[in-house]
Amino acid sequence: MAIDEMKTFTPIKIAVLTVSDTRTLSDDTSGDILAARVTNAGHAVSARTIVKDDAALLTAQIETWVDDPQIDAIISTGGTGLTGRDVTPEALSRVKDARDIPGFGELFRWLSFKTIGTSTIQSRACAVVARGTYIFALPGSNGAVKDGWDGILAEQLDSRNRPCNFIELMPRLREK
Repeated sequence: MAIDEMKTFTPIKIAVLTVSDTRTLSDDTSGDILAARVTNAGHAVSARTIVKDDAALLTAQIETWVDDPQIDAIISTGGTGLTGRDVTPEALSRVKDARDIPGFGELFRWLSFKTIGTSTIQSRACAVVARGTYIFALPGSNGAVKDGWDGILAEQLDSRNRPCNFIELMPRLREK
């Protein structure tokens, strides 16, 4: 990461969403890892919840958070695989005015390939912008959360990262 020491770090408010039919807050290790990395980086975890693998429920939760001025970004873990219950990408596509960030999924799979080889092809990690809010969908494994945060989000959610970062674009995300 190329840090511009002349720039000031700008913390943002991030909601952590775990997508699972089986996890609870007491055994949500991927959510715990993500929340710890968010706060260790200097950002705030402004909300955290677990939602079942149901596109309508996920869409409703995401819509609520997108409309919440106390949330700048949402990072989900889980529901990005290929099975019938994996519906996180579908929920993101339902969010009104969602604009894809295709490079996120591509870069995630490239990074993940270094860790898990060709198994990364089973991931549908993705990201969108909806009404000024970033939404990033990571797979549910602890390793995937670490790859996604450490390899992409830690840099792109740091206002000092150069040559560019997601934070500096935030004021312009609602432009028409």
